[in-house]
Amino acid sequence: MLLQDALYGVAIRSVAGNTSVKVSDIQIDSRKVRKGTVFIAVKGAAADGHQFIDKAIENGAAVIVCEEMPAVVKEDVVYVKVENSAAAAGQMAHNFFEKPSEKITLIGVTGTNGKTTIATLLYKLFTRLGYTCGLISTVQNMIGAEVVPATHTTPDAVSLNQLLKQMSDAGCSHVFMETSSHALHQHRITGLQYSGAIFSNITHDHLDYHKTFEEYIRVKKSFFDGLSSSAFAISNADDKRGMVMLQNTQARKYFYSLRTPADFKGRILDNSLGGLLMTVNDVEVHFRLIGEFNAYNLLAVYGTAVCLGEDKQQVLTALSDLSGAEGRFDYIISVKDKVMAIVDYAHTPDALLNVLAAIKKLRKGFEQVITVVGCGGDRDKTKRPIMAEVACEHSDKVIFTSDNPRTEDPVEIIKDMEAGLAPAYKRKYISIVDRKEAIKTAISLARPEDIILIAGKGHEKYQEINGVRNYFDDKEMVKEMFELVGK
Repeated sequence: MLLQDALYGVAIRSVAGNTSVKVSDIQIDSRKVRKGTVFIAVKGAAADGHQFIDKAIENGAAVIVCEEMPAVVKEDVVYVKVENSAAAAGQMAHNFFEKPSEKITLIGVTGTNGKTTIATLLYKLFTRLGYTCGLISTVQNMIGAEVVPATHTTPDAVSLNQLLKQMSDAGCSHVFMETSSHALHQHRITGLQYSGAIFSNITHDHLDYHKTFEEYIRVKKSFFDGLSSSAFAISNADDKRGMVMLQNTQARKYFYSLRTPADFKGRILDNSLGGLLMTVNDVEVHFRLIGEFNAYNLLAVYGTAVCLGEDKQQVLTALSDLSGAEGRFDYIISVKDKVMAIVDYAHTPDALLNVLAAIKKLRKGFEQVITVVGCGGDRDKTKRPIMAEVACEHSDKVIFTSDNPRTEDPVEIIKDMEAGLAPAYKRKYISIVDRKEAIKTAISLARPEDIILIAGKGHEKYQEINGVRNYFDDKEMVKEMFELVGK
C-alpha cells in the first residue's frame, strides 16, 4: 500500500519525506519491524515507543510515525509527525488492512460486568442461526469454528484490524467483540465502524488505571458518543448510568430492563439450578443460564438480535438452549455428597455480589455458602476491603487467598482485604495464601449439598506470580479435590 493511502484520516502535523512510497507492513512493536515497515511510536502505560525509533530503523523501518520528531533525522526514512500516535495507529491499521470492519457487521459490548457472556452468547446464537461469525473476547477469539487464543480483552489496534481482516476473509458476516475501557482510552478501536454497541453496567473497577470513577464513566461513554447515525445502541435501563451512556449518541437508542419499562422487557418467574424461567416482552421462555445477572445478559443479546433484524421467535428458541461463557457461573456437582462448586470470574465487588445473590436464590435454606476469594496484585487497591466485606456478608464461611499477586506480596494483599472488616466477620473467615490449599480447605469444610464459590479467576488457566505465569486452573483443581477427598 502507498503510505499516503495508509495515512487517510490521520491528524498529521508535518511530514519529512515522500508519502507516495510503498509500505509493506504496520507495527507498534519495534521487534516486529522488517524492511519496508511503518513503525508507529506509541506512548504506552509501560513504555514509550519513541525510545525504540532507532531500533525500528535498524530493523528496516521505511516510515516513522511519531508525536515528537527524533533529534537525528535519517535521509532515507520518511517521518510523519501526528497529533496522537495511538489514534494514528488505529486509523492506519484500519486503512492498511482494507477497512475490514466495514465489510462485516461489527457489534461491540462494553461495561464492567457481563461483556464476555454477552459477546459469547451472541456468537453462539448467530452461529446457531446459520451465520459464520467471529468472536473477540477475554476467554478466546473465534474465526468461525477456529479457536484463536486471546491475550487481551481487546487486542492492540494493529492486531485487532489484522484479526478482523482474517475474519472477513474467512467469510464471517458478524463479529461480536468485547470493548474494554482500556481499549477505548488507548485508541485501539479508532477507525473501526460499528454496526451496534451494547452497554451492560458500570461499577467499581479499573480505578488503578482511570484514577477516578468519573473518568471511567467518561471513557465508556465515549464509545457511544462515537457511533454513527446508521448504528444502534442498546443500554441497560436499570443501571443508574444506563440512560447517561446514550444521551449524546447519534445511533438509534434502545433499552432493556427487568424493573422499568423498556424496548426489551424481562421478568423472572423462576430462578433455580434448572435455569431461568422468564417472560421476554410477554413471551414465556426457559433458559439454561442461572441468575438475575444472566437475565440481563440474555435481554441484551435478545435486543441486539432483534435490532439486527432476526426473527423474535427463532431468537428465543435458539437462546433457550445455549450455555454461557467458560468461567462464568461454571459449576461442578460432586457425585457422592452433591457439593456444588461454582467457578466464576467475579473480580469486582459488584460482580461478586451478583454471583452471591444468585447463589442465595438457589439455596433451599440449609446449605452453607463457602467463598474462596482473593484480589489481583498491581491493581486497584481500594476495592480489596470491599470485596472482603461482600464475601463475608453473603457467605457462611470465607477463605481469603491469592488471586494473581503479580509483583505484590500476596500476604500484603490479603491484609488489605482484611483491613476494616467488622468484628462480627472475624469469626467467618480464614486466610490461606496458597490458592490450591484454600480450594482444598473449602472442599474439606463442605457438608453434603453445600455450595462453594471460587471467585476471581474464572476461565484463566494460570496464576501470575512475580511476572511468571504458572499453570493453574480452578475448575481442574476442584475436580481433582472432589476425587481426593471422596466427596
